[in-house]
Amino acid sequence: MYHRVVLLALPRAQAIDINFNDIRYEVKSGLRGPKKQVLKGVSGTFKSGELTAIMGPSGAGKSTLLNILTGFEQNHWKGQIEYVGENGEHTWNEYRKQSCYIQQDDNLHPLFTVSEIMWMATNLKIGSLSRKAKAMLIDDVLENLDLIKTKNTACSNLSGGQKKRLSIALELVDNPPVMFLDEPTTGLDSLSSYQCISLLKSLAKAGRTIVCTIHQPSAILYEMFDNVYLLAQGMCMYEGATINTISYFASIGLHCPKYHNPADFMIEVVSNEYGNFTDHLVSLASNKEKCWRLDTPQSTKEESSDCNNQTKATVLIQAPSEFNRFFVLMNRCMTQVFRDWTMIHLKIIMHLLVGVLLGLLFSGCSQDGSKAISNVGFMVVGCVYLAYTSMMPAVLKLPSEFPTLRKERFNNWYQLRTYYIALLITTIPLQVVFALAYSSPAYFLSHQPTEVNRFLMYSFVFTLVALLAESFGFLIGTVLNDPVNGTFCGAILTSSLLLLSGFFALLKYTPTILYYVSYLSYFRHSLHALVHVIYGFGREKIPCPRIYCHYRLPEVLMTEFSMMDGKYWVDILVIFCNYLFFRTIAYWMLKRKLSTV
Repeated sequence: MYHRVVLLALPRAQAIDINFNDIRYEVKSGLRGPKKQVLKGVSGTFKSGELTAIMGPSGAGKSTLLNILTGFEQNHWKGQIEYVGENGEHTWNEYRKQSCYIQQDDNLHPLFTVSEIMWMATNLKIGSLSRKAKAMLIDDVLENLDLIKTKNTACSNLSGGQKKRLSIALELVDNPPVMFLDEPTTGLDSLSSYQCISLLKSLAKAGRTIVCTIHQPSAILYEMFDNVYLLAQGMCMYEGATINTISYFASIGLHCPKYHNPADFMIEVVSNEYGNFTDHLVSLASNKEKCWRLDTPQSTKEESSDCNNQTKATVLIQAPSEFNRFFVLMNRCMTQVFRDWTMIHLKIIMHLLVGVLLGLLFSGCSQDGSKAISNVGFMVVGCVYLAYTSMMPAVLKLPSEFPTLRKERFNNWYQLRTYYIALLITTIPLQVVFALAYSSPAYFLSHQPTEVNRFLMYSFVFTLVALLAESFGFLIGTVLNDPVNGTFCGAILTSSLLLLSGFFALLKYTPTILYYVSYLSYFRHSLHALVHVIYGFGREKIPCPRIYCHYRLPEVLMTEFSMMDGKYWVDILVIFCNYLFFRTIAYWMLKRKLSTV
């Protein structure tokens, strides 16, 4: 996909008009409740070079219409949408690559500076420009959005208005011809709101099609919009220029009081504060005999052409490959990890401390046959500890990143599989480090056999447990997408799998059905592999201070736990297959969830 990028302020974008006809949308209230019509056959046109506001009272269907036009909502609606460019009608795929949707929540990465996040967006969207050209482009965009002084400021320290302008800047680097914004002034003061709408007005004059929802703007902000699309009760009440709204309502006998905000007056009218004029307004809006839109489209095009003639440098660039985007995402993930001290530094310290504590608590268990059961319990505790500390952050991670992932993927920053593979590869070395930080002190302080092969196999099992538990957490977080429910279900499922490990209830005494169900528990295979590492592979008799020691022979212990029929590498293979299975299912569920939003 090629984009036209101009290294100058407010370049002219490719003109794309959006025509929609008879858009209907309905949702079902409850499982058995009746269907509610949110949009009732609305039609209209949003032209390039114009700033259009979708207005209406709460529940009018503003955000729903915006989501349908952007493609954010792909189900449950009927109607026809056309995307007409300078060279004819565009297909859906062409349009999707030339539009962006800036949502109400900014969803910026707080650990990065403005300059860093701009570089990431540029590298993810633009592939063929040199680094110097990209730097010029970034400075140019930041300069025009009055963000150049905040280049080295962390995104978490920006004001509300600066965050909103930065969200626009991130999408502006590849010069999209169509921009949608959901409530861009929400949470902003009057000055920041004015600056934001002024910016959108300037961008629209450069030939872009800019549409945004806005609830109830001030009179000054309202006059800055070229056109307004008024919705109420899921129907269009007015479509036309903002300067014509007073005369429009006056034509049906509704006169706006002097010094009254026209935007407030419109909302009051459609809310039936002056009587019920709904049918009359709908009929008048659907009557195309008199056009209430601006009658100067040619002047706008001339202004855009003048702006284009002043351009100093225009280049055709190509979007980067997914392979290059992968390295950008890898760098982003690794930077996040090292800058968030709770992600790595705190966890390493805690794993070391817990490893020391458990190693001292179970000191000598492996060298005393009378403490063999305690030693197996030590292994179970290690599996549970690593499982919970790996699973719970993973349960919370994807739900916290879901809004940002949804925004960036929807705006064509990268494909989901690229992000997922980068996340996968980033987490593997972290889990290896965490597992070693726990298993190393725990192994030697508990006086396990001092053999290099046994230690490596022992640590390898814990590494796979950590990776598997993390993938299990990703799956839970993706399916539920709620931190509270995710942590609750994760704890319950982990406890259930733990009961089937064969330690708390010996498998040879369990019902036949539960015996075979236990094969689904990764704790069973993990414990099985650990016991084989410590007591298998031809280990000699275990010293025992007592006269009689039932577990002096390692084979007796393994028989007691029904582990004689298994082999270490078989258990490793099963754990690894479970890891791949959970990772694949988590990706499939994430892709399905993103495709239905």
